[in-house]
Amino acid sequence: MDATAVEAMFTRSTGDYLCARWGRPIVPIVFGVDDATLSVVKGAIEAVVLVAGHKMAETDPELGANLMIFFFRGWMELPRVPGLDRLIPDLGPLCDRLEAQGANQYRAFRFDAEGAIKAAFVFIRMDEALAELPAETLALSQAAQVILLWSDRAFATTSPLAKLGETVILRPEISALIAAAYSPALPPVSRDPSHALRLAARMA
Repeated sequence: MDATAVEAMFTRSTGDYLCARWGRPIVPIVFGVDDATLSVVKGAIEAVVLVAGHKMAETDPELGANLMIFFFRGWMELPRVPGLDRLIPDLGPLCDRLEAQGANQYRAFRFDAEGAIKAAFVFIRMDEALAELPAETLALSQAAQVILLWSDRAFATTSPLAKLGETVILRPEISALIAAAYSPALPPVSRDPSHALRLAARMA
């Protein structure tokens, strides 16, 4: 993956470059799954955090949990979740729009004063397409997409995952890019496209 390809991973459809990583340990909480699936989801998050060289924790001193993942059947279920409208502004209109689009997933991020990620909310509507995926595949894909603030087009046509025999793994170049983005020598957030050159150099 050269610098041009790296830059594309963080260049939004508006044309703006923005790469941000988590600025605090990740504390996940998962809603709407059974215990077996819960362990799969948390295991996937732990695996991606390990790739990043980042940390997880039992609690976030400000938020309690800072990575909230919701599994559900229909977008109209979300406005009925107590308190969720305080975390996600304009939740009702957002759900109306996502339902009209036929969307099956949505991610929202919150940032600290420096621009690093301090919280993320992942919403997964289990439609037929997602229901056919193994839990491990779905969980690893979501974990990969929430470990960094990627472009809204980064995985529109290509999955962050690959198959190694019967095992699903992160694509090697995506693993390398995640690890590079979490290098202590690089800032936690950058809006300068030249940042992609530094990422590509560290991947090499």
